[in-house]
Amino acid sequence: MRTPVSSMALVLVASLIGSFGAVFLKLGAEKLRYGFRQIFSLQAAAGVALFLLSSVFFGWGIKNGELSVLYPMVSLGYVWTLLWSRIFFKEPVTKSKFAALGLILCGIVLIAGAG
Repeated sequence: MRTPVSSMALVLVASLIGSFGAVFLKLGAEKLRYGFRQIFSLQAAAGVALFLLSSVFFGWGIKNGELSVLYPMVSLGYVWTLLWSRIFFKEPVTKSKFAALGLILCGIVLIAGAG
């Protein structure tokens, strides 16, 4: 079975949506310093909703493709999350983080090429 590009695109979209879910969960988690009841914030709910939505796209993606090729593409979420962490939270991008992202991308390319 070959993995269609459309399946790869759906998994890519899923990883992008899921990475925004992480951003919103962090925004919601920042409100926890005001008490545990704040866990039910709009930001936390948006984060959970985005994770659920990303699961829908992932499900559509894996329907017609090889799971062994598509599931590693979920790790692209780490790439997106590093970018959003820098943009939204001013977190540093260190040399080791940059090198780790390079390894993730190399692994995805190797697995996708083998599939």
